[in-house]
Amino acid sequence: MQLRIADTATRPERAEDMPFIERLYHSTRAEELQLTGWESSEITAFLRQQCHAQHRFYTEQFESAEFAIIERAGRPIGRLYTDVRVDEIRVIDIALLPEWRGKGLGGAYMEAVLAAAQGMGKWVRIHVEKNNPALRLYHRLGFSEKEDKGVYWLMEHRPLDEEQA
Repeated sequence: MQLRIADTATRPERAEDMPFIERLYHSTRAEELQLTGWESSEITAFLRQQCHAQHRFYTEQFESAEFAIIERAGRPIGRLYTDVRVDEIRVIDIALLPEWRGKGLGGAYMEAVLAAAQGMGKWVRIHVEKNNPALRLYHRLGFSEKEDKGVYWLMEHRPLDEEQA
């Protein structure tokens, strides 16, 4: 699913993107780990290990998924991982660097995924941490909580024709 939003676009992830993936992952988790009292080097090592474990899990569990990097002017600013299934598009992960959060870009990419799913008559599902500020965005886009998964919600968005039925 190649997407273009404003002056950004997705492209397939490549092996040489791993340093960026690590930096992006670090930006999504570093704040919570500051509470551990660990040294900066310990946090960095832990986040690197967790990033690689997550990436390995995603590639093993979602063999047919599309792992895309979001770029602006040839520079990576985020990632969008999706898995198109028989009845749904599963958003495995969407993340932007801190300087790109809160500007509507993540919402625009999610709207593009919803539009693609609508065209295919598919649901969109995503796991979202219960304390994630993006929950407001997902509710605004019409997602609802389907299942409580402990620290996550499994959220879903129905195709319009099913919503009206």
